[in-house]
Amino acid sequence: MNSILPQQELLNSINFCVIVPTYNNQKTLKRVLDSILKYSSNIIIVNDGATDSTNEILKEYSQLVQIHHPKNLGKGRALRNGFRKAIELNFEYAITIDSDGQHFASDIPCFLAEIQKQPNALLIGGRNMTQENVPKKSSFGNKFSNFWFKFETGIKLEDTQSGFRLYPLKLLPKQFYTNKFEFEIEVIVRAAWKGIVVKNIPIQVLYDPAERVSHFRPFQDFTRISILNTVLVTNALLYIKPRDFFRRAKKKGLKKFFLEDVLESDDSNFKKSAAIALGIFIGLSPFWGFQTLLLFTLAALLRLNKVIAFLFSNVSFPPFIPFIIYASLKIGSIFVAADAPLHLDSSITLDDIQKNAAQYIIGSLILAAVSALSAGLISYLLLTAFSRKHLE
Repeated sequence: MNSILPQQELLNSINFCVIVPTYNNQKTLKRVLDSILKYSSNIIIVNDGATDSTNEILKEYSQLVQIHHPKNLGKGRALRNGFRKAIELNFEYAITIDSDGQHFASDIPCFLAEIQKQPNALLIGGRNMTQENVPKKSSFGNKFSNFWFKFETGIKLEDTQSGFRLYPLKLLPKQFYTNKFEFEIEVIVRAAWKGIVVKNIPIQVLYDPAERVSHFRPFQDFTRISILNTVLVTNALLYIKPRDFFRRAKKKGLKKFFLEDVLESDDSNFKKSAAIALGIFIGLSPFWGFQTLLLFTLAALLRLNKVIAFLFSNVSFPPFIPFIIYASLKIGSIFVAADAPLHLDSSITLDDIQKNAAQYIIGSLILAAVSALSAGLISYLLLTAFSRKHLE
């Protein structure tokens, strides 16, 4: 059977609808709707409290599903309500397309052809941001968004801000927390965290300064996006990345995981040993409560293997904590005088640290540094020996 279906057969073979959120786009709305109707009549229009002639225009499309907000609630809320209606109508996929005229409905078959190859993916139309008339602020904003998306998910995309997308409705998170432009970031990050494939497909784009109306407010919306990214990064570092680490380890088995992800990773022996040293240093350092955040941040900045670093940061495993604290206090006592002698017993964990905070901090940093350097050197020698033996 030919894998490339004729266009009409392709359109009929997939259970999809098209969601069009709109707010004060009277110049382009009719043209956008008419162009979509050439490919599908399953259209859900979300009028987000428009104050122009949108209501009059939509009277011509009474055969289409329409949602009208009494006031402007934001693009995110418009999309969320559109998704809810699409699920109520039992659609499997929803294609979203902006009503400002920048997208071409003729690209709808491209989304459907791609979803046939990779069912249940979330597809984002990748625009050519270098072409004529693309606003510089849009190009910068897209690069900014791409960077944080990669940091939060590990997935590299060329365009994370395009509104022309295909969503697998039933796989999306059940609850969302944003209502404005930042929703389009929240949904793709959280979809990626759920294991949904998120990828770009090339699309056409038109930026016509005479017709296009943008409702993006640089200060307010950029602030909202920055706050959202702060929350997403924190969640990624403290929960998602450790979760994925343990899932991979459990799925492969510890022995296979250690061999493939540590010993046989593509990193050089120096970078592997540096990652081990970083993990040991963070694990022994006095940054309780912030160790995972620091670890993944430093590993990303230094381009070190996060898996290896996280694995060895668990040197401060609970049974060893009293011994680590005791050693830190003992080392610190060489440099900072203490009023009371130290005893290795159950009271050392909280009591002695409070009484000898400076002693503990200095001692733990020295212990962390010496242990990290020693572990880094030893691991480098062992990895080098292992590599030579493996080559033989």
